[in-house]
Amino acid sequence: MAQEVKFERMNNDGSFGKKPGTMIKFAVAGVAALFIALNSFTIIPAGHSGVVMTLGKVSDNVLQEGFHLKAPFVQNVETMSNKIQVYETSSSAVSKDLQSISSVISVNYKISNEASAEIYKNVGTDYKTVLIMPIVQEGMKSATAKYTAEELITKRAAVGDEIKSILDAKLNEYGIYIEKFNIVNFDFSQEFNEAIEAKQVAEQNLIKTKTEQEQAIVIANAEAEKKIIAANAEADAIKTKAQAQADANKLLQDSLSSIVLQYEKIQKWNGTLPKVTGDSDLLIDVGLDDTASN
Repeated sequence: MAQEVKFERMNNDGSFGKKPGTMIKFAVAGVAALFIALNSFTIIPAGHSGVVMTLGKVSDNVLQEGFHLKAPFVQNVETMSNKIQVYETSSSAVSKDLQSISSVISVNYKISNEASAEIYKNVGTDYKTVLIMPIVQEGMKSATAKYTAEELITKRAAVGDEIKSILDAKLNEYGIYIEKFNIVNFDFSQEFNEAIEAKQVAEQNLIKTKTEQEQAIVIANAEAEKKIIAANAEADAIKTKAQAQADANKLLQDSLSSIVLQYEKIQKWNGTLPKVTGDSDLLIDVGLDDTASN
């Protein structure tokens, strides 16, 4: 078998093969190229914007979501979220009637894409602590001071809308927008809660008493109406019966002619002739007198 012969390039020092230094240079150059390439672009995720800083100076140009090139080692990109974020916290305030109020509130907010660079330059990334938290607490105290403790319960939606308006007026100028404001819960002192409970019980009892009185009046009116109807019906029946009797009597009277009367007298005659003589008609009249029949 023929032996394989390898030919290697001879180095300047008479040795064969690649120099170790050359391999290291290639490796370093490759790493450097890769590092530069990785720092030559940025990817902004969905729902975010990129704030570009060139040698530490914030640029007004805000990068949209997607792939972007940048100058390596010269430009840095800070990602800012433009999604709706939720801030929930507790708050203490005093009502118009000087009742202590503890509440839990929830704020849904977001920053606009266009304002991202300005917020980063003037506030930084912790804008929730620097801007939102103190303004929310101030707005809560300002609004609740206009209402009594009882009104805060009965008009919670109106109070929430007013607080949202306060937050909008103070945060919109920074490019922060309130999507939704909720008062999750109101809590008052034990004395106030007991007073409210006692008032509610009294109102319920008053409503119950009033309802019972109204029901009694309705029943009494119904009974009176029933009696009136029965009396009217009875009166109508008596009137109808009397009218029927009168009509029958009149009908009977109208039906009695002179012939019928003569016939009735003849039927009642006892057969005794009258003692007085005279006209035949008179004889009959006298002889058939009711006295003679008796």
